[in-house]
Amino acid sequence: MRVLLLGASGYLGRFVADRLLADPAVQLTALGRSDEADVRFDLSTGSPGALTRFLDAVHPGVVVNCAGTTRGNGRELIRHNVVATAAVCESLRRSGCGARLVHVGCAAEYGAAQAGSSTGEDALPRPGGPYGVSKLAGTELVLASGLDAVVLRVFSPIGPGTPAGSPLGRIAEAMRRAMQQGDSELKLGGLSVQRDFVDVRDIARAVHAASLSAAQGIVNIGTGRAVRLRDAASLLARVAGYAGAVHDQGGGPAGQGPAEGPPAGAVPGVLGGPVGGAPAIPAQQHGAQPSPPASHPYPDGCGGWQQADVRTARDRLGWRPRIGLEESLADIWMEAACRI
Repeated sequence: MRVLLLGASGYLGRFVADRLLADPAVQLTALGRSDEADVRFDLSTGSPGALTRFLDAVHPGVVVNCAGTTRGNGRELIRHNVVATAAVCESLRRSGCGARLVHVGCAAEYGAAQAGSSTGEDALPRPGGPYGVSKLAGTELVLASGLDAVVLRVFSPIGPGTPAGSPLGRIAEAMRRAMQQGDSELKLGGLSVQRDFVDVRDIARAVHAASLSAAQGIVNIGTGRAVRLRDAASLLARVAGYAGAVHDQGGGPAGQGPAEGPPAGAVPGVLGGPVGGAPAIPAQQHGAQPSPPASHPYPDGCGGWQQADVRTARDRLGWRPRIGLEESLADIWMEAACRI
């Protein structure tokens, strides 16, 4: 099976590439903007005609699109998440290769969710910020393309490679500094949010399974279990061997009861970017109304809760997550501890 991977040098793309290369039946070609790509091509500015000619030459059976951006202003988000996806769809329509498209979307497309609910693929999308809007636009282009295509709506990726600037990456870095300095307390803000954390290696397995399946439409990729960021911080402390107290600036020690979001004076930036290294990813149960806005805004635009309904992935892809939260956090800590 010939597979063309777009965005192979990104956080998710690197693990997808590793997974596909581990399959002896796969012949992989990576196309992207970095020098690491087999073929350099910028989807946001390149001609669909040029990409069509490349598709006809390589003749892949599957195209996996991990390309895009999680940060930037509106223009950058549109270029890399909408225009680039439009170029992929148009090139595949023009090409004679007949390739299947596996597009990696994001549950930020759903928008805010009611606490305690699980988001099914039939939930009405109500993205709460520019990133979610741009990703939803890309998904709609894929679904309207008429191609043999599936969109994997990925919830909060974590594990090895988690960016140091992400919330869990920042928590790990703050914990590393506290241990180096002998601090007996670590005060963080914004730990009351609950997210569906899924290991990046499990996401790569899902992409591989989707490449081999006949599934079309939207498929959620998560664990089906929301975890409070405060509890993840407590588990990270245990993994790291940090004996000090981890406090949420909005409440008591981590893991002890509910807490509000970060007040003034909290350690900045814990929720200043996507949870777990990917865009913050919301959840919404079919038919449920979004929960009302919190008294303070969450920078990810997704409110305090997200949890995936993952039955479709199980039934149509034969996929289940395998890697537990503790293992994912251990990998995050190993990289943070080695950082100088």
